[in-house]
Amino acid sequence: MALNPAGKAALVTGGASGICREFVKTLLAKGCNVLVADLKPHPDDSDLPSDAKHAFVQTDVTDWAQLQNAFEQCMTQFGRLDIVCPGAGVLDPAFSNFWNYNKGVDTNKSSSFKVLDINLTHPIRATQLAIDAFERQKLGHGVVVCVSSIAAQGSFLVAPLYCASKHGVSGFVRSLADLEPKRNYRINAVAPGCVKTAIWTPEKVGWLDEEADTWVPVEKVAQTMLELVTDPKNVGGTILEVGVDGVRSVQPFNDPGPQGRGHTIQNMSEAMSDVYGMIQSNFGLPST
Repeated sequence: MALNPAGKAALVTGGASGICREFVKTLLAKGCNVLVADLKPHPDDSDLPSDAKHAFVQTDVTDWAQLQNAFEQCMTQFGRLDIVCPGAGVLDPAFSNFWNYNKGVDTNKSSSFKVLDINLTHPIRATQLAIDAFERQKLGHGVVVCVSSIAAQGSFLVAPLYCASKHGVSGFVRSLADLEPKRNYRINAVAPGCVKTAIWTPEKVGWLDEEADTWVPVEKVAQTMLELVTDPKNVGGTILEVGVDGVRSVQPFNDPGPQGRGHTIQNMSEAMSDVYGMIQSNFGLPST
């Protein structure tokens, strides 16, 4: 099932910045109406197509009531929902970091890891809401494009929650592959390499040696996301890795791993040293 975005409606979480902002622009350029659900709007929409229909709803994707409201607002604004991209995500920030033990929002009181709430639980819940909307509309189609990562094939001591969340996204997407042949609902994912967006805070940018490592262009990722919607060969359960040199389908078994430029982090050993400093500072302290 391939879907032409023209005249359709899409909901994109995290669409005010980064990869998802570029995907919003790509969809609008193809004649798709788009609702952006994010914590705050992009400060300048002058780069969006002037004839495109788009709207914004303030949304904390970890609050299920707010997430459901975004779906309802999309139906109110555009009268339909055909494409969902639950793309909001974070890269182990200080407020939710495995190594920042009990110093952020991940505490006994919260009983949760915020990174997992944003990166994994939110796309799972959004996909539930998408399938519910597709069933109620009876349009006979529906597409969900999730955002995985090359981290779904790797293991990085500095960002274990991020890695766990992306492994989870890929596994979740593959588990829903049968929905396309049986219900005409396509659930798939993009798995970018290193893309220079806001989740790469200044200290994390330092993990890369920009002379040896290469950033994957955000435009290439967004174009691949569009192809997950429009290309007949990208059936449900497909996960497309995006690097500087090309795009390839990631296989569930015996996959060779990330290929080409855009997938290396030269200064990872230095970042790992920081982890051991955080263990010494944050763990094994007397209870207060």
